[in-house]
Amino acid sequence: MAKTVIRWLGHAFFQMVSPKGKSILIDPWVEGNPSCPVTLQDLDRADVVVVTHNHHDHAGQTVELIAKTGATLVSMVETTEALMKAGVPAERCLFGGIGMNIGGQVVVDGIKFTMTQAVHSSASGSATGFVIELENGRTLYHAGDTGIFADMALIGELYPLDVALLPIGDVFTMGPKQAAKAVSLLQPKVVIPMHFGSFPILVQDPAPFVAAVALSRPQTRVVVLKPGDTWEVDA
Repeated sequence: MAKTVIRWLGHAFFQMVSPKGKSILIDPWVEGNPSCPVTLQDLDRADVVVVTHNHHDHAGQTVELIAKTGATLVSMVETTEALMKAGVPAERCLFGGIGMNIGGQVVVDGIKFTMTQAVHSSASGSATGFVIELENGRTLYHAGDTGIFADMALIGELYPLDVALLPIGDVFTMGPKQAAKAVSLLQPKVVIPMHFGSFPILVQDPAPFVAAVALSRPQTRVVVLKPGDTWEVDA
């Protein structure tokens, strides 16, 4: 069976290619992203664009990418409305422009998207995370921007996670200490740190996070990517 390919494009921006070849872009911040190694011209295909919350470093180039690729937008109700006002056609949004909300699950192109809470702010609606279940049953969690919260344990219980993508950059999100504790709550097989190194005020070195997870949750493998790197999830 084909594998899932995860590519980190800097900050919280990930590109995933599912086992059946579906392309998912999450928080596609390209222009102005100092750690993004690609341009808009390089991104010529997407089936789904996921936006965790409406801050410029996450909503990014959603409007341009959906116009270019015809992808479906998956986002919070109010953020969907804001992005439609910015130019995303209603027909490219869930349910003709309604969007979804925390606790809900939708299926797009055979892939399940479950919206979770996140402890953060947003210019519209609420900040969120997503559990994504691919066609082969592999489950990935993109936490969005968040601080730690105890109900991460419930997310891990309800949706046993193959991969968790967690912010570790501090200042605006969890830092290494909180993120390592989040790994213990979520109990993923693999964790990939994100939202670090993009700006001087953020954590630059993931080594303290790697060391903390090794002590508190050694069963979880930490995979540290550089912007542009890819990693394959076992089939």
